Amino acid sequence: MTEPRIYLDHAATTPVDQRVIDAMLPYFNQRFGNPSSIHRWGQQAEAAVERARLMVAEGLNCSPDEIIFTGCGSESDNLAVRGAALAARRETGANHVLVSAVEHHAVLNTAVALADENGFESQLIPPDEYGQITPEAVASLLRPDTAVVSVMTANNEIGTVNPISRIGAKCREQGIVFHTDAVQAGAHLPLDTQSLKVDLLSLGAHKFYGPKGVGVLYVRNGTALVPTLTGGGQEAGLRAGTHNVPLIVGMAEAYRLALDEQPQHNQHAELLRDRLLKEIPDRIPDTRITGHPALRLPNHASFVIHGVDGNQLLAALDVAGFACSSGSACKTGDPEPSDVLTAIGLDHDWALGSLRITVGRDTSQEDIARLMVQLPELVQRLRAAESLQA
Repeated sequence: MTEPRIYLDHAATTPVDQRVIDAMLPYFNQRFGNPSSIHRWGQQAEAAVERARLMVAEGLNCSPDEIIFTGCGSESDNLAVRGAALAARRETGANHVLVSAVEHHAVLNTAVALADENGFESQLIPPDEYGQITPEAVASLLRPDTAVVSVMTANNEIGTVNPISRIGAKCREQGIVFHTDAVQAGAHLPLDTQSLKVDLLSLGAHKFYGPKGVGVLYVRNGTALVPTLTGGGQEAGLRAGTHNVPLIVGMAEAYRLALDEQPQHNQHAELLRDRLLKEIPDRIPDTRITGHPALRLPNHASFVIHGVDGNQLLAALDVAGFACSSGSACKTGDPEPSDVLTAIGLDHDWALGSLRITVGRDTSQEDIARLMVQLPELVQRLRAAESLQA
């Protein structure tokens, strides 16, 4: 009998909770109205959207009118960084965009586009060896003409958690808009927008057992944004388009459940994560942990393994029945290390062998035990093949 496959890539996406599916179902074919319509069907849909807005606002400790629904976390990042930069230039002439060097590409590429297409000066904040952005590093680069600062709450590739409230305090002292991409943190960390001192915060539902295709942007009252998507007046004029009511309902329910059940899920995840962080370097020579040793997401273990191509390792793991991820990407046939691994100072040979293992609610100790049998054997086999080709 074939053993079941094991999913260990929860940082990429999570399965939708059945309770979330149940909450969404009526809004596909029973209460299917357009929230902008005046009739009963429209009123039912609008009421569902506003209930969802209230639920998300309660989870983020903010006002419902500070919640903007978007199509995904990347769209939220785009609206935050581009919208704040353009608004600041319009109001004050600010022309400097400051983002960390280890951001998700939704932020990094937006900063590049602002420079290339809109003439902004885009600058990267260097991380420390653990991929963490310090408040001092941010403060040293703030300028009178800084339009927006963006630093992620927790890194998607290496799991490091940043001191967001302290960074936010530095920005607020100088009246500079501060955005954090909290997409990876939504399932695992409390996100109190008041104590974090953020002006903008992004979430994506599919990272916390909600549906794909829906996200949130928290916009602190008084924060000016230029909308990216124009048309109707939905979402306070900041995000045009007919609301995706079922997905918005599902996201709100998923976030409520994530917060309610966070302590027990985090405790479960930390036991598995700590086992991975200990056993993999012990069992596989020339392996390093990437990311902060302590200040990291509870479900996130990441490594670089010398002498192994990360993409080949992922393919071998997939054949063996495990879904994991890597920080490297194959470009035109040549594997290249990720921006994050390069930014934290890893040599090319080390950075090519990246491996990310992210556990979930249903991951068991037996799943990890199976991985601990297979992974060292696969690495040994790949290293032997590489030696023969050299």
